Amino acid sequence: MKTYKKYFSTVALLWAACFTVFLFAYLLVLRPQATNRKIIENKLFEKKQKYESVVKSAREENRTAAQQEIERLQGRLSDFVMDFEDAANLTFDISQIAEQTKLTDFSIKGKSAGTALTLLPNCKYLHESRIDIGFTAAGFNQFATFLNALERHRPVLFVDSFTIARSKGAESSCQASMNVAVFVRKQQEF
Repeated sequence: MKTYKKYFSTVALLWAACFTVFLFAYLLVLRPQATNRKIIENKLFEKKQKYESVVKSAREENRTAAQQEIERLQGRLSDFVMDFEDAANLTFDISQIAEQTKLTDFSIKGKSAGTALTLLPNCKYLHESRIDIGFTAAGFNQFATFLNALERHRPVLFVDSFTIARSKGAESSCQASMNVAVFVRKQQEF
């Protein structure tokens, strides 16, 4: 029986030593390789996706579809952004809208001192132009007509705020003031 105990303890010690060696080998060699393999597989997957997108974009029909999408988006951008050269005509356009809606005591002025354009933070290609408008409307319907015409203007004029109050003179007329903003492309430097 003692020989069996001695034999089993020797085998158990040998197994424990082998297990310890294999554990260290796994932790030092195999596990880092498995981690590196996953990283390399992820990089390979990303490269395959880039390759497939390049192959896709190389096809003529995909290029024309992308070009059409770019043109459509540039047209949509022009609905919201005014060219720098057209910014000078903005006050004239607003005055024309006021004249068409037959507003009285109409006044318009740029909000910024010195320059009508202000820089937008974190924006490379756009300025913001702010305008204060004051007028007297014959009634709320005339005010709403003017406001609607401003918001339908292309490029879009953003009415940030407005105040409206009943006029002291005429019963149905109202005094109004508005703060309007528009986005303007920065002037290209040559």
